Amino acid sequence: MLNALLMIVSACLIILSLLQSGKTDGMSGAFTGNGGLNLFANVKERGSEKVISNITLVLGAAFFALVILIRIL
Repeated sequence: MLNALLMIVSACLIILSLLQSGKTDGMSGAFTGNGGLNLFANVKERGSEKVISNITLVLGAAFFALVILIRIL
């Protein structure tokens, strides 16, 4: 039962991570140095982007908790 729930949470987490828009210039910007990579930039998320980000955060916490719970049991 827990393994099936973990697989569902994992699939949803992957899908939501892929749906999020990139906040940087991409890999080319990282290699060429264009614009600098600022991981702590104050970028405001609005609308559906914020909802997807919050759901991804909740699913990440659920994934972590499920993995520990499965390991204990």
